[in-house]
Amino acid sequence: MGAILTQNTAWPNVERTLKRLRARKLLTVRGLLALREGELARLIRPAGTYRVKARRLRAFLAFLRARFGGRFGGLRRAPLGELRTTLLSVSGIGPETADAILLYAGGRPVFVVDAYTRRVLARHRLVPPAIGYEALRGLLERHLPRDPALFNEYHALLVAVGKRYCRSRPLCEACPLRFDLKGRPPRSLSPLR
Repeated sequence: MGAILTQNTAWPNVERTLKRLRARKLLTVRGLLALREGELARLIRPAGTYRVKARRLRAFLAFLRARFGGRFGGLRRAPLGELRTTLLSVSGIGPETADAILLYAGGRPVFVVDAYTRRVLARHRLVPPAIGYEALRGLLERHLPRDPALFNEYHALLVAVGKRYCRSRPLCEACPLRFDLKGRPPRSLSPLR
């Protein structure tokens, strides 16, 4: 739910929406699919673009029901490559959303690349600024142990640094990674290539 609701929306708005659904005991595949699309849209309004997201949620939930009987356990057992390809074919599910579903709901070793990840790594000259989504995801997955807990933690740390310091207008002087901004990275930190 969160992976779809957070598309182009700040997380606090998504949290409000999830609390609203949880309070009505609707945070289940069955409960959400029982709602008419307009009713679902009204309930998720705080997450923004609610009509589009209602369609996307219903498409994902229909996929989950058809493919895995509405259970998230199937995301944990299905062959990863095939599952990711199938998820990407669901209306409204792009690479970042698919990878967030796989990592956070499925516990799969897939690195989620978002704007914060790209910005922090590019500003620290670890990747080229114009690197594409799949290239960056592949690069990270090749250079890190394939551990979902580690990917989750790294992603969370990159988001934290991105939100607090590596903003559109960066706060480099206060950044905990600033040692890398004044010259070449230390020898122990070789750029990912």
